[in-house]
Amino acid sequence: MITGPSRRAMLAGTLASLAVPAPAAEAEVEVEAAGLPHRPNVVVILADDLGWGEIGSQGQRLIHTPNLDRLAREGVRFTTAYSGAPLCAPSRCALRTGLHAGHGTVRENPEGGEQRALTAADLTFAELLRLAGYRTACIGKWGFGPDRAGQDSHPNARGFDEFFGYIGHKHAHQYYPRYLWHNGRKVWLDGRSYAPDLFRERAADFIRRRGRAPFLLYLADILPHSPSVVPGDAGRYRDEPWSGPNRRHAAQVSRLDADVAALVRTLRAEGVARSTLVLFTSDNGPHSEKGVTPELFDSNGPLRGDKRDLYEGGIRVPLIAWSPALRPRVEEQPVASWDVLPTLADLAGIPVPAHLDARSFRGLLTGTGAPAHDHLVWNRPRKIQAIRRGRWKAIRFAPHIAAAGPGGRTELYDLAADPAERHDLAAVRPALAGELLALLDREIGADPRTPYGLRARVRDGRLVVTLRNGSGVPWHDVRLGVRAPHRHEAPPVARVDPGTAAEATFPLPAAGPVTVRARFRAEGRPHTFTVVRGGLTSREVSL
Repeated sequence: MITGPSRRAMLAGTLASLAVPAPAAEAEVEVEAAGLPHRPNVVVILADDLGWGEIGSQGQRLIHTPNLDRLAREGVRFTTAYSGAPLCAPSRCALRTGLHAGHGTVRENPEGGEQRALTAADLTFAELLRLAGYRTACIGKWGFGPDRAGQDSHPNARGFDEFFGYIGHKHAHQYYPRYLWHNGRKVWLDGRSYAPDLFRERAADFIRRRGRAPFLLYLADILPHSPSVVPGDAGRYRDEPWSGPNRRHAAQVSRLDADVAALVRTLRAEGVARSTLVLFTSDNGPHSEKGVTPELFDSNGPLRGDKRDLYEGGIRVPLIAWSPALRPRVEEQPVASWDVLPTLADLAGIPVPAHLDARSFRGLLTGTGAPAHDHLVWNRPRKIQAIRRGRWKAIRFAPHIAAAGPGGRTELYDLAADPAERHDLAAVRPALAGELLALLDREIGADPRTPYGLRARVRDGRLVVTLRNGSGVPWHDVRLGVRAPHRHEAPPVARVDPGTAAEATFPLPAAGPVTVRARFRAEGRPHTFTVVRGGLTSREVSL
């Protein structure tokens, strides 16, 4: 049983956290930044329903976010960053897998039944980085069911060494949960522990226990999702002439801001800030649930729409990249959350998987430039779809959705001249609208990826190790080996082309941990993939 702090202690902590001064020694931007190191640590912080305009660096005037604003000043602030979807589950799927919602496994939130989940075929950014030796942790809201251990959609099965938080989507609506998951077991709580506080402390503890290997920390907070719940009262907003839900919503956002500051302080205290990249973003636009009125806060800034909409306000989100190793800049080139996977692979020196919808924005972090997307796609099956190509954006509503008639409705906007999407040009430019919709239709289909990674299974009393090249370049001088506890290595394979695999068979160890390793060269650089697993007890085991 974990017992939460008293109301008085929680209130004191809340008020203190809403104004976190920067340490005097760190008050100035480090202008001598020389660029991110090879294989940096990575911290991905995902807010839940935080609008594009809900932080000060994006124009917010009522909600206090000094710490995020400081990160935006010192880092790279993306003004045109998009989420994978206008709501939770498909957005998180896109972020983790590098596929937009026209190709990803999860394309919609659960509605009246069990939510679709990730599968063993899904390759997440955690699986990629763990192959390359990173320690990985997911803390907070996973967002996919089913709510049980030992299944393919569990964070431990999708690349995370450590998991603490909610597995399922609906469970994450509880700010004072009766239980949370720690890896494969439930941790029962007393119902008085505020989940974001637990997540903040777990995240800091993971950094302190990081070891010598580089690490990936994915902190998926639940702030400021509805309901608008904060410990105690609304802090600095308690006397504002707003509704209770709006006061508490503002306090949630400021609390999120303070929690991010606490995590950055931990990075600095541990001496790893310069070797760490922090990415802060949101899963979709602002919500208007349970009494919260985004119009009061101008939560989407100048944009139209909010959560669940495919107008810009529903899918354009804050994105801040921060590290003392980066030079401050503002980046206007459009990027999408599904670009995170190839960006992290690029930074870690891992061959990027082929057939993604994404591309690395590493060059946008350093200011050297990166290839722009030809187009970006969003898909809510049987409801709404959208595509952006250059300055033009088309939105298609299914029949009887959002006041569309029996034949549906198409809208067309020029985002360069009309970022607020007030002037529908579909009737003026029907050929262009049709061209964009035809391209959109070609983008909706099956998962286009090929298998990627290192796998071992037991077959006929032997251990079979398979390395699958799911990248777009050949891998040379491939060497597969096993240590369990004695070391065995197969003869080298000269070349493994994209879409093919190398395989070797080894004696099955009687007991104890098994280390499987693959060494190869790709584009002239050496790579090592390693997976460690406890004793093999089943007939077939994937590593």
